[in-house]
Amino acid sequence: MSAARVGSGLVDVFATPMLVALVEQTCYESVLPNLDEGQGTVGTLVNVSHTSATPIGRRVWCDSELVEVDRRRLVFRVKAYDEAGPIGEGTHERFVIDTEKFMAKISAK
Repeated sequence: MSAARVGSGLVDVFATPMLVALVEQTCYESVLPNLDEGQGTVGTLVNVSHTSATPIGRRVWCDSELVEVDRRRLVFRVKAYDEAGPIGEGTHERFVIDTEKFMAKISAK
C-alpha cells in the first residue's frame, strides 16, 4: 500500500490512491445494509486532502458520515486517521445503482 509500490511516489508511506480506496470502501460499506437486493453504489467524485504521511505498518481507518441524499446521489463527509491522528479529510459522492441494469449498460458500450 506504499506510494512506491502503487506508483504514486518514491517513498514508503501509505499512498494517496490507497487512502482514496479506503474512503470509497468505507462509504460503500456504510450504506450497503440499507440497499435493496440487486442494488449497489458507484463512486463518482472524490475530494480528499491527504494531510499527513503514515509510515508503513501503521493502522489506518476512515470514518464517514452521510450528509446529503438527493434521490440516488449520496454525499459523505470523510475523515481518515492513523495511530498518531488525522491523515486526511474531505467528501465523497456515490450513486445508488441497479447492478444488473448498470452492468447491461456497460456491456453495451
